[in-house]
Amino acid sequence: MPPAALADAVLFAHAALVLAVVGLLPLVWLGGRRGWAWVRWRPLRLAHLATIGLVVVQAWLGWTCPLTLLEDALRAEAGLAVSEAGFIARWVHRLLYHPLPPIIFVLAYSAFGAAVAWTWWRVPPRRRGEPADAGAASGRRATWESH
Repeated sequence: MPPAALADAVLFAHAALVLAVVGLLPLVWLGGRRGWAWVRWRPLRLAHLATIGLVVVQAWLGWTCPLTLLEDALRAEAGLAVSEAGFIARWVHRLLYHPLPPIIFVLAYSAFGAAVAWTWWRVPPRRRGEPADAGAASGRRATWESH
């Protein structure tokens, strides 16, 4: 696969990851209210918490996301600048990258990470081996309304 196409693939994968991380939080809130068992699946919730945790640490340390570095390296290998990407890739790039001061991102990522951590407590994942409906029987927070 040519480096330019790989760069576009990395860009789209990056966008999909951002959408998944951001979109999962309101889904967990909604699922907590409606009793959706999948929002309490521990591996999913651990991956969510770990992903935003990594983003927060990177932001505080001033590190660039590895996916961004990979995309940039692939575009450079192809002899392209970001503006030379395809039409859809340019729009995805504009949605992901904004020319704001880094502190804005540090604060936004930190606030979002705090919301994900708070949600872990508010809509806790199931413990290993615990049935999907065991929260109510065990006295654990089974739904959002129990608070």
